[in-house]
Amino acid sequence: MIRKTRILVTDNTDPYHNLALEEALLHSIKPGLAIFYLWQNRNTVVIGRNQSAVDECRIDLLTEDGGKLARRLSGGGAVYHDLGNLNFTFLLPREDFDVNRQTEVILQALCALGIPAERNGRNDLTVSGRKFSGHAYYHAGDRSYHHGTIMLQVDREKMARYLRVSPLKLAAKGVPSVRSRVVNLCELQPSLTKEDLSAALMEAFSACYVPAEKLAEEDLDAGLIRELQEKYASEAFRFGHFHPMERMLEARFPWGGVRLAYHAEEGRIRELSFASDGLAAEYLASVRDRLLGTALTEDALRAALAGGDEEAQMAEDITNLILS
Repeated sequence: MIRKTRILVTDNTDPYHNLALEEALLHSIKPGLAIFYLWQNRNTVVIGRNQSAVDECRIDLLTEDGGKLARRLSGGGAVYHDLGNLNFTFLLPREDFDVNRQTEVILQALCALGIPAERNGRNDLTVSGRKFSGHAYYHAGDRSYHHGTIMLQVDREKMARYLRVSPLKLAAKGVPSVRSRVVNLCELQPSLTKEDLSAALMEAFSACYVPAEKLAEEDLDAGLIRELQEKYASEAFRFGHFHPMERMLEARFPWGGVRLAYHAEEGRIRELSFASDGLAAEYLASVRDRLLGTALTEDALRAALAGGDEEAQMAEDITNLILS
């Protein structure tokens, strides 16, 4: 049960620092403690843990415009951040992780601002069917976080310029483009400011949990933050590895999209690249290692991909995709 809460608001707009700070906050979580973190990134594309950078972002255009590519620990799809977007993160013990309760904080804050938002699916918030907030989740041992975006006045032209969106994803959403699917809150409330939104979110957080105290970055381990920032800024972490091979497969399922390439010898998978925007970050990150060396038979593939009840449908769909 949550007995103590803290709020940290940073004015740093560097994505590598802010993602490092987020992970450092996760390390600081103790039983009974919840932290609410508000942050912004300047001109950044952030991809999910298991995505292929070159497939999700026009990196050359982003770099030409002085932008940055970042990768987060959670699953889900690529998002564009600028100073018209406000990011939030709930960090708490895994036993207290409750997506409905956490989402209620956002919904209550927007209700107080006169915006009738609603939850749509597992990881979107919408107004009149148009998305203004996407969410993702990460679990590490007995600690978890739930983070997301809130589009206040995002430059949607830049969003469309930098993001590569799979035609399969657009077809699944029933929209012609990413721009047509999203909405800025300032289109609905022209007078709304970041300060108004931040204040409403902090008030709702205290109301949904217990009254919160302020937390400063100086209260955290500065050495850990520097170490984590180096990781998030490194090319190895940001770009990962997805290599085209002779067998290329792509499909979209209700739980997310999959892009898979493999090379087989003597009926076994010898090389494999795997990318996905599914939210089950930990399981999907394990798919490559699970499949390497596996025989290309239904029984072998099912055994390699077997997980818990939550992973059953993903294992079934990936198996069937390979066998197709």
